[in-house]
Amino acid sequence: MRLRLDRSLAREAGTPAEFGKVAVLLGGSSTEREISLLSGNAVLAALRRRGVDAHPFDPAATPLLELPRAGFDRAFIVLHGPGGEDGTVQGALECLGLPYTGCGVLGSAVCMDKLRTKRLAAAVGIATAEVVVLEGPQDFELAVAKLGLPMIVKPATQGSSVGMSKVERAADLPQAWAAAAATDDTVFAEPWITGGEYTVAILKGQALPSIRIETPGTFYDYQAKYFRDDTRYFCPSGLSAEAEAHLAALARGAFAAAGAFGWGRVDFMMDQTGRPLLLEINTVPGMTDHSLVPMAARATGIDFDTLCWRVLETSFERVALAVPGN
Repeated sequence: MRLRLDRSLAREAGTPAEFGKVAVLLGGSSTEREISLLSGNAVLAALRRRGVDAHPFDPAATPLLELPRAGFDRAFIVLHGPGGEDGTVQGALECLGLPYTGCGVLGSAVCMDKLRTKRLAAAVGIATAEVVVLEGPQDFELAVAKLGLPMIVKPATQGSSVGMSKVERAADLPQAWAAAAATDDTVFAEPWITGGEYTVAILKGQALPSIRIETPGTFYDYQAKYFRDDTRYFCPSGLSAEAEAHLAALARGAFAAAGAFGWGRVDFMMDQTGRPLLLEINTVPGMTDHSLVPMAARATGIDFDTLCWRVLETSFERVALAVPGN
């Protein structure tokens, strides 16, 4: 079996039975396993409240080959980070002929890599912060000279701010680089941007209202995203109608340019002039009680259960085809 993507098949489900038996893929083996379990169990509960025949499935515990053997008709992917958000699980599901939610192999792989996402965005005219790739200590002096201090050091393919550090002194660069390199083979630095942080959720091609994020910490890190209660979120974000429309257009443009579709989230920082700079694209965003996509959906009257239902509907765009000779 294999899958064929056909966007003309997009539709809304009238009854839970139309989804068949659904595997909610959660957990996994990335550094974001804890958050994936929180997100996945929230999605599982929401689908069950809507009457969907949904079941948890942890690829870290059970091989994906068991999905068709267990009679699943489709998968709702709630795996965050490498091994779930980077195209690998999507590719496995393609081979199994099992329809799944959200972005495909190419878009998932591109968006998981922050560095290549930034380069692609710049190529289509979407502004992003300057970057210096840090292959080792030989690049530290160049990074300071080109970006100045403070700067932020990031691993290219980790989510939830894992491995990120703010660097205020050149002497701190080795430690920041080591922390990022421990989680990823590719590490880069960006200048520290002091403007506002905004995010735009995408759902079935539509941009939801932007959210402005204020954190009392150094930056919007793992704790601030998922566990702190003093992070502040503003939705509506306070942008003018013109600025809101511009940010939405940038988010949709970046999402499409990266080959992403279905649902996701696009993150920006504003520079000192108020110009949005693309940070990254998330193709399997968090779905916890602190998460941003559910927050933006609520602002448009979409409750969490309905949001999960609509994300699950994105799996209809993939249809299983028999491979000749099999």
